[in-house]
Amino acid sequence: MAFTYIFGPVMSGRLGLSLGLDLLREKICSMDCAYCEVGPTSALTLERRAWVPARDILDELAQWAAQGRDTEYVTLGGSGEPTLNTEFGEVIRGVREILPGKPVAVLTNSTLLHVPDVRRDLCLADVVLPSLDTLVPQEMRRLNRCIPGLGPETIVRGLLDFRKEFSGAVFLEILLARGFNDSEENLRLLSEFIPRLDPDRVDVVTLTRPGTLDSARAVDAPTLARWRAALGAHERRNLRAEARERDLPDQEAREALRSSLARRPQTVLQLAGGLGLGPERVRRLLDALVAEDELDAREVEDGLFYSLRRSGR
Repeated sequence: MAFTYIFGPVMSGRLGLSLGLDLLREKICSMDCAYCEVGPTSALTLERRAWVPARDILDELAQWAAQGRDTEYVTLGGSGEPTLNTEFGEVIRGVREILPGKPVAVLTNSTLLHVPDVRRDLCLADVVLPSLDTLVPQEMRRLNRCIPGLGPETIVRGLLDFRKEFSGAVFLEILLARGFNDSEENLRLLSEFIPRLDPDRVDVVTLTRPGTLDSARAVDAPTLARWRAALGAHERRNLRAEARERDLPDQEAREALRSSLARRPQTVLQLAGGLGLGPERVRRLLDALVAEDELDAREVEDGLFYSLRRSGR
């Protein structure tokens, strides 16, 4: 069956097989990052409310669990900043009831960690994956394009306060875009800040999918390697899709592909590994969806990425 708020599982370089929960449904965020694979932000805001009711998300999760499928993690993320949903703590509690023993991860852009209620609910998770691409104010304005009034000082304060309160694991991610935040000043500031935060791991990555702005491009391999060495970053896990063909009718498989691609562009192998479908079957279904004008296919340096065709394109 097709789900509205559940997508995947997808293969994550940090978590492995991860089932995503979309807490916003639309691109509602406090940033409009130049590299965002979801697309431009439709509502740039810091307003917290129940953008999607927790009960709706958990009802879908219960239906998914009833199918007998498995995942390594359940990850709160999706279309925008999940902590903007005031019921994300209730979602975490519900996940623990429906899928006992499965760790819960939360992806966040770190912009609301200065809010005590956000930190309180975020402490319910097992792993929190905050991002922090730059500590240079002008770089943050150009790359992350935050809501006015939000800058590195507020984000740093929130991250440090959260680290004191949280007993789980913190995986910090820094994404580099050539000419946006790969400056020596940013490298120096992050080198000084990361020991203060003391995360469990640091991931330094660059663009692997089309972003919001065509001018946002990946840094070269030597730059990425130098930053990883300087910041003590982990190498990303080398996850290969396995041809674990599920007994899924074509129509259900097509719906699963649409649902996953509605959140992020992916390659054939990423989709195959996340959804448990054979790569050749995935390629055949994707080709059909492209021919029907439901998907776009875009060739970039790291391969052919498919994405859901947006209305009006």
